[in-house]
Amino acid sequence: MAGSDHTEPSESRLRLAVELRRLRDLAGVSGRELARRVGISQSKVSRIESGRTLPTAPEVAAWSAAVDASADTVTMLKALTEAAFTEVQRWSQTLRARPHVQGDVQEVEARSHRVMVFENAIVPGLLQTAEYARRVFAFFAPDEDDADLSAAVAGRLDRQLALFDRDRQFEFLITEAALRWRPGPPHLLQAQLDRIASLATLDNVLIGLLPHAAEAITYVPHGFVLFDLHDDSRASVSETIAMVETVHANLTVNDPESVAHYRRKWCLLSQAAQYGDDARLLLNELTVEMRAWEQ
Repeated sequence: MAGSDHTEPSESRLRLAVELRRLRDLAGVSGRELARRVGISQSKVSRIESGRTLPTAPEVAAWSAAVDASADTVTMLKALTEAAFTEVQRWSQTLRARPHVQGDVQEVEARSHRVMVFENAIVPGLLQTAEYARRVFAFFAPDEDDADLSAAVAGRLDRQLALFDRDRQFEFLITEAALRWRPGPPHLLQAQLDRIASLATLDNVLIGLLPHAAEAITYVPHGFVLFDLHDDSRASVSETIAMVETVHANLTVNDPESVAHYRRKWCLLSQAAQYGDDARLLLNELTVEMRAWEQ
């Protein structure tokens, strides 16, 4: 799976994976049998034991029961699960490593049947033009050379190919402030707005815009992404994770209660958004404004 070689789970997540695998081996239970007892697929058991997928608290509890874990072991597993619920991928690496970070995100996207992106400050990466993306990466690492910037941009553009997979749904909520943020000359933003309008014509892409004129019905201080993931072997089963990009780190949220909170925020934001003709009208108005700036 794309990017799996570069995934770097947190220490707590790896410890949890190792402990779960050790307990299954000690109990003499096969992966197939454990999957049946826990109520998940065998492929998910493999992903959990490799650290690629974080199990939910109920799944860990069921796993513990399936291997007849002691009370002390159950307590330890619960602590590891809670510690791993929120993982932090710091931006300490240079742009030379950023294609790997994007590979990790691409792996999650590849497992998702629905991706929901909210951005309040910048055009989402999946919608960015090459030059817009280049300037964004330059802000992250101003000392990197052109070769590193080009590699990062290429990784982002590669991720965008997923938009043309009709079996997957992509939804975007973008504030007017994000649409107005300009990392270059007006014509750069014109091209970016044109690309958003073009991608909005895809049947599996839904773009909602939140204009300044709309009355706010909730407050979200940062962007976030929700991924509805299909279990590999059972298409009817899914789980959801959230990702939040901050100034210092990229957070992956697996806690079901926290994920549900993000989903409620998404529903409220979508109620205030403009879609279809109204969204196209706003994009056209902003494009006209950008053209006037160059005159």
